[in-house]
Amino acid sequence: MPGGGFVKLPNGSVVVALTLPRPVVDCGGGPVRVLVHAANRARALTRLRNLGMRAVYLRGNTQPPTPDEVTAVLHHPDGLLWRAVPDDVEELWHPIRALLRGA
Repeated sequence: MPGGGFVKLPNGSVVVALTLPRPVVDCGGGPVRVLVHAANRARALTRLRNLGMRAVYLRGNTQPPTPDEVTAVLHHPDGLLWRAVPDDVEELWHPIRALLRGA
């Protein structure tokens, strides 16, 4: 289920969405959907790598962020969110520090 994509915004910045395996430090199961807002794709991936997600790559644009995902990440002060996959409409987006807690 790994995949991801991006969308370029009118101001030139991008929103990158990636489906990743859950970090080992987290006891939950299944993959997560991570959203990153940055100036460009390289900086978005660098933000994730700086958080300890070293093997994060964006190959292709098979699962670009939906309009709802773009809205969610643009309205978050950190510009970095995650949610469990498959999407559960009842589950809210979480700040990235909640996923990496205990790392």
